[in-house]
Amino acid sequence: MDDLDVRILELLAEAPRIGVLETSRRLGVARGTVQARLDRLEKQGVITSFAPSVAPSALGFEVTAFVTLEIRQDEGHDAVAAHLAGIPEVLEAHTVTGTADLFLRVVARSNADLQRVIDRIVAVPAIERSASVIALKTQIPYRVMPLIRASTAP
Repeated sequence: MDDLDVRILELLAEAPRIGVLETSRRLGVARGTVQARLDRLEKQGVITSFAPSVAPSALGFEVTAFVTLEIRQDEGHDAVAAHLAGIPEVLEAHTVTGTADLFLRVVARSNADLQRVIDRIVAVPAIERSASVIALKTQIPYRVMPLIRASTAP
């Protein structure tokens, strides 16, 4: 990554619907250069999606919670992950170190609906225990631009 890569990513973050031609105009570089950089960044896995960001709250899912799961070690993570993948309210699932085995970010329409979601999550024998916390407010939303800028700093 160099300064031009960072400038391209910053512009795409600010104006996600901007095209390659307009990006090249604003940055003062050739269209082919911008396209080649985008192709390389995508191939390297730096850019993982051009999909829109969607706010679950705008879809009626006002509650965000984090759930930890302890699973039976003889069952394995893959079977539990396959089960979780079938639950739309599970937005993320990560295998973690520590006392828990999996860490989830889930959403629900209300606190009462969160109970339904958790009941569905733990409905497999492989899950021995769960714990959850409800997020009250997002202080820092998911972000990567500060990391991108820091990655090119000397």
